[in-house]
Amino acid sequence: MRIAQVAPLYEAVPPKLYGGTERVVAHLTDALVALGHDVTLFASAEAQTNATLAPVRDQAIRLDPAPLKSDLAAHLHQLAEVRARAAEFDVIHFHTDMIQFPMFEEMAGRTLTTLHGRLDLKDLANVYARWPQFPLVSISDNQRLPLPGANWAATVHHGMSAELYRFNPVGEGYLAFLGRISPEKRPDRAIAIATAAGRRLRMAAKVDNADRAYFEAEIEPLMADPLVEFVGEIGDGQKSAFLGGADALLFPIDWPEPFGLVMIEAMACGTPVISWENGSVPEVIEDGLTGFIVRSEAEAARAIERLPTLNRRAIRDRFEERFSAIAMAYRYVEIYERLRLANDEPMTEAA
Repeated sequence: MRIAQVAPLYEAVPPKLYGGTERVVAHLTDALVALGHDVTLFASAEAQTNATLAPVRDQAIRLDPAPLKSDLAAHLHQLAEVRARAAEFDVIHFHTDMIQFPMFEEMAGRTLTTLHGRLDLKDLANVYARWPQFPLVSISDNQRLPLPGANWAATVHHGMSAELYRFNPVGEGYLAFLGRISPEKRPDRAIAIATAAGRRLRMAAKVDNADRAYFEAEIEPLMADPLVEFVGEIGDGQKSAFLGGADALLFPIDWPEPFGLVMIEAMACGTPVISWENGSVPEVIEDGLTGFIVRSEAEAARAIERLPTLNRRAIRDRFEERFSAIAMAYRYVEIYERLRLANDEPMTEAA
């Protein structure tokens, strides 16, 4: 098939440092190419891809040093480029939330939109009710609960390239936290769990400007404990060593996380996950096999003691079966085929 992948422009594809959606787009795109499809990726110019790149901005927005920039203008320009070339593709797969809906109304059946964020925001219901013709993909069943009446085509769990992550058969004695420093990610809880257990905690985390005050007031003082090491923001090249060296990843979230990519990144390294029972966690972590699902710090402490009962090779195997990029790509191809069968008229430019 001829497939367009339309990535957000906030991060490079894949991101150079922190970033989830663009990372998934990168892995999906390359996996579709590996399966023999003709894929065009609409993204910023520094994208690394095996597909045909259609650059629509000189670089991704977040790391662009320009002091003044407009993410709305950048994405409108991108969508205009996709719209001008729409007739070239059998399916246009958007990862840009809902901004494309007005521009692609007359060809909605030939598009697919994966929603990557939380859906319990006040204004979203009106948008999906106004444009019900667009088929949507959720990244977990839990994610779609706020919008049960939306036009859901499927749930497709994220996948990552199995080759990117090295399996490590044994941890090096520390616990890991990887993500953003923000209240909903509960880095304070991770620190409390590790220090109460007398275990080293290594924290590889991004601090957004919006969370800077929280970091300085609430988290930075906790890092004075000698058991806690703040590594800072890391990229793909460092993740195998960081996650693979951990005895477990702590994922003590306090919000309905739509997926939680770091969970499967840890699994790819053979590292178990200790996570709170929120959001998509029960769909990703198999309690007692790939990690432990807990509801309190006391349960988390007991889970740390039970880590030797888990088989790290079995964790890696479950990643390959359920969450590899190829597994994700096969699931999306099934949806693309359904769309193509339902829309057998050739796509044409709007008058």
